[in-house]
Formats: sequence, C-alpha cells, structure tokens
Amino acid sequence: MTQTSEAHDSTGTHIILAPGFWLGAWAWEAVASDLIRRGHHVTAVTLPGLRSADSDRAGVRLDDHISAIADVVANTPSSERVVLVAHSGAGPVAYAASDRVPDRLARIVYVDSGPLQNGTALREDLDASVTEIPLPSWSELEAEGSSLDGLDDAVLETFRSRAVPEPAGPARDRLELRDSSRLDVPTTVICTSFPSEVIQQMAGAGHPMAAELAQIAKVDYVDLPTGHWPMWSRPADLATAIDTAARD
Repeated sequence: MTQTSEAHDSTGTHIILAPGFWLGAWAWEAVASDLIRRGHHVTAVTLPGLRSADSDRAGVRLDDHISAIADVVANTPSSERVVLVAHSGAGPVAYAASDRVPDRLARIVYVDSGPLQNGTALREDLDASVTEIPLPSWSELEAEGSSLDGLDDAVLETFRSRAVPEPAGPARDRLELRDSSRLDVPTTVICTSFPSEVIQQMAGAGHPMAAELAQIAKVDYVDLPTGHWPMWSRPADLATAIDTAARD
C-alpha cells in the first residue's frame, strides 16, 4: 500500500480517503488538498495491487485491503479523531475495517457507496479463475449504473490512462463481520448518483446494496447530485461535505 499524507494540527482530525475500483491515492488529489487547507491531517491510500499496472494482483485478497485500511486507522495518534472516507467499491472494505477498529473511528463517510452485510461479496459473479477486473468501456460503466455525469473528455482521458485493473480477490471474497460495535460508528452517506430518498427507501426495503444501513445506529444522508466520481466532477463540494461530516 502507498499513501500520501499531510499533517496539520488545527482540527485534530485525521481523514483517511479510500478510493474505489481501479483507483489509487491520486484520485483524491483535489479533495485531499482542499481538506488539508481546511486544517485536517489527510491520508489518501492506494490499496494492495493498485499501485501500477505491473503490480501482482493474483494473490491479493479482501483481507489485504481491509488490513491496509485498518492499519492506517490503528496507527493514527490517539490524540486525533479518525474519519474514514470510502468511495464506491471501497465502501464494504471500510465497513469491514470498522468491524476491526470500531473504537478508533469517529465517523465513516461513504461516497456513492455503502456497507454490505456479513457473508456477502461485492461481486458474486466472479469465477475463481479471474485474477483482475479491467476498467470497462464508458458505455459499460454507465450501463452498470456508474454515471459519468460531470466528467469531461480530459478527466476521462486521465482516468483511462491512470486506471489500474482491480484485483478480483477483494471483490469476490465474502465479508466476515464479528463486532457489532461497528453499528455504533456514526455514518454519513454522500449520495451522488441517486438521491438520498431513494437510498433510504432501498435500506428500508432490505435491498442487498443498502440493507446494512438500516442496522447502523446513526446515519446522516447528504445529497450531492452528480455522477459516480464526485472527487473529479465536484471536488470542492465533496470536500465541503466531508469537512462538515468530519466536524460533526
């Protein structure tokens, strides 16, 4: 795992940024810089197997991704509050990390993402022989529900050129959750592709992608209408939403 970090003492809050599929710490550059200017200690992580196209992904498992995030949380000085921010496919990983270190988290913020239930996997359709998931075409992404709203050609070119195939193991492995204290971690869901009203309805109806939200003691919903990658389409607004959640 690689990470970028800057420390400021004014807020006493460590914000950890975990990117979604195909991305590394670089995806958070604009948001991280904004949060640093607001006085936060910020760490953006690159999860195992995602450093470069040449990285070995065959042996990467979900536990590796969970441990990478949980270790950053656990190694934060006790004097700092920890706010864990997860985008897209990093959501279930962050949730599993909260199962390991619930007492060290002041809040989890999901960005167009959310937790999954115990025993489930992000991708139930992956054969065991699959070792990585390449970045699909733009039309395939949109067909799967990942909106490209707000992204111009230059951003898409950067995305395509810097994207790294996602290790299949973490997407295929099932979550193993043990500590119910994770349900007491205050949670914010920043809703970009779908309105918060829709997400709350899904949670109440027991939809597999949102049902776990209904089990968490305190969940705040924030609407930020844009596409699936708000760190690029509305970085300043996303930084403001994260900053607000971090100070709560």
